[in-house]
Amino acid sequence: MSPLPSPGGASVIAIDGPAGSGKSTLARGLASALGLPCVNTGLMYRALTREAIERGTGIDDGPALAALAGEIAFDLGGETPGTLLVDEREPGAELATEAVEAEVSHVSRHPEVREVMRELQRALGRNGAVMEGRDIGTVVFPDATVKIFLMASQEVRAARRIEERGGRAGLAEGLAARDARDARANPFVPATDAIVIDNTSKGVEEVLQEALRTVRVRLGETT
Repeated sequence: MSPLPSPGGASVIAIDGPAGSGKSTLARGLASALGLPCVNTGLMYRALTREAIERGTGIDDGPALAALAGEIAFDLGGETPGTLLVDEREPGAELATEAVEAEVSHVSRHPEVREVMRELQRALGRNGAVMEGRDIGTVVFPDATVKIFLMASQEVRAARRIEERGGRAGLAEGLAARDARDARANPFVPATDAIVIDNTSKGVEEVLQEALRTVRVRLGETT
């Protein structure tokens, strides 16, 4: 697939959806096609969670966690056009441990934490990016050029997580518990102008092509 011309100005493609809905796969595909950086905002919360665990910062201490978030260097780097770097390194398996998985929703629930992260995410996307998360199109970039809300059944999302994490025990139950915690901290409400894509029974390429058609229309490349 040949890349589309990069959108003019600071175009932000916002992809929101629950854990395991396929946001990362779609974001990477769109970023490659559009020639835009790819920002996985969930990794930012995971990086903070890991740092809090290592430093012994209380998971229930919102102000302390927010201060800690401000000490982590989030930037864009790697191969052009770039992806998220955490303290000048590409995030790896250390952010997908059971310890991080168990606490990330607790960390991200704090309003003080989300406020700091929101500003950091806006800085990362100021020159344009494909950004994935939970509230990119509603809170972080409410004026995003294109907003996509990706969803899938809980059974499919759990199966994907189990495959991603090598069949680790308890992932399905953990995902259900995380859905409940996430809904309390930051309820899922798609932006009114978001395109909703249910990929429960759709393949990766089918979802990518559907999203690209949406992007082309929104950027005025087709009518």
